Amino acid sequence: MDTRTYGRTGMQISLLGFGCGAVGGLMVRGAPLDQQKAVARALEAGVNYFDTAVQYGNGESEKNLGRVLATLKPANAIVGTKVRLPARDFGRIAEAVTQSLDGSLQRLGLPRVDIFHLHNAISVAGGGETLSAQQVLNEVVPAFDRLRQQGKTRFLGITAVGDTAALHQVVDARVFDSAQVSYNMLNPSAAIALPADYPAQDYGCLFDHTKAAGVGVIGIRVLAGGALSGEAERHPIASPPPEPIGSASTYDADLARARRLAPLVAEGFASSLAEAAIRFAISHPAMGTILVGMATAQQFEDALAAVQKGPLPQSALDRLATLQRGFAGEHR
Repeated sequence: MDTRTYGRTGMQISLLGFGCGAVGGLMVRGAPLDQQKAVARALEAGVNYFDTAVQYGNGESEKNLGRVLATLKPANAIVGTKVRLPARDFGRIAEAVTQSLDGSLQRLGLPRVDIFHLHNAISVAGGGETLSAQQVLNEVVPAFDRLRQQGKTRFLGITAVGDTAALHQVVDARVFDSAQVSYNMLNPSAAIALPADYPAQDYGCLFDHTKAAGVGVIGIRVLAGGALSGEAERHPIASPPPEPIGSASTYDADLARARRLAPLVAEGFASSLAEAAIRFAISHPAMGTILVGMATAQQFEDALAAVQKGPLPQSALDRLATLQRGFAGEHR
């Protein structure tokens, strides 16, 4: 398994990470033996980053990952978890994030995590369940930093969803070490400029900002919640189709656009649309690791095989760009 240096942290992180989320569902609703076998196989293959959150199954993902890690006792596992603050806790941010991480550590059975991510969307002015950039910088960061000083986390991160201007502001402040960034074949705007009428959120070349700030990048929504498989059928333990992040306004619209990328397979650039999507995500040098949700051991093997084939060649990226231009002018 190839590794990349993760931003300014100095960590060597596996190019393929192990997503423990609810979309694939294995670490939330899977059988305990299947969970243990999957993690053991990932470790054997060289995967060293495991990504969870208290929101995944209301703590079940953390409990299950903690149980498996306690059994397998890997020497080099890198674990990240997250906190999502409800609006009712915005007046007590420091206390709330401390309580959340303490609960996560208890469920994981760990004295600390390697990365602690803020899971809330970040907006310019705040409101609803979003935090403003100023709340993040003035309240969340000091609270997170105290947890780092207490030895409960090594590095600080954000999930880079919300208003593009706010995300740029927070990354540019150079106070976070990690950012989880939506990046896929339906929305490549973290890397390149999009046409003004492209039907997706424009992340404004966010990778330029993470690189300048030394922030490591975790690629999320690599398969657009499953839409970039091109298949509507979902495994019984997977979640229902999730709300899109940064791409179309509905999952069905994502799925329909994904199917229009089928020439990548028909013309021999990849054996499946999912393989193309995974290899596209690792093609950008800003990417530290990618997360692919999984419901079965075979889905992990498929993701592993795709990563082992390496980034898409330039000819495939050029063909993809041509196909993407066909989306311009459509309703999001």
